[in-house]
Amino acid sequence: MTEARSDRPDGHSRRAARHEHPAIDEAALVVARCADHMLESAREVGADRWVAYFEPMPDRLRDDEPIALRATATRCRAAYGVKDSVRDVLPAVVTEPFLDALDRLIRELNRELNRSRG
Repeated sequence: MTEARSDRPDGHSRRAARHEHPAIDEAALVVARCADHMLESAREVGADRWVAYFEPMPDRLRDDEPIALRATATRCRAAYGVKDSVRDVLPAVVTEPFLDALDRLIRELNRELNRSRG
């Protein structure tokens, strides 16, 4: 995920693109679909705070490069706080699949980070 490559003519390194990591890309797309359901559910119950929180997440999960994807995943995971949790407002039928998919994405990001470190 964070591996730098020096195959550019100017000698500068570049980070691997998201499509170069199909497991991460697929996991992120699954989380994005779950985030769509979370957002829809938040709108249905009138949870404006969670609508505002999750509104940018599906697009970020679909478009972010791996380095930014980790920050987005961390922000999504923060919705499951001890004192303030999305679980308190939205039904488990949407919160639990989202959490499961999110944890799979984070594991894939961690695997790639470990691979790139050697």
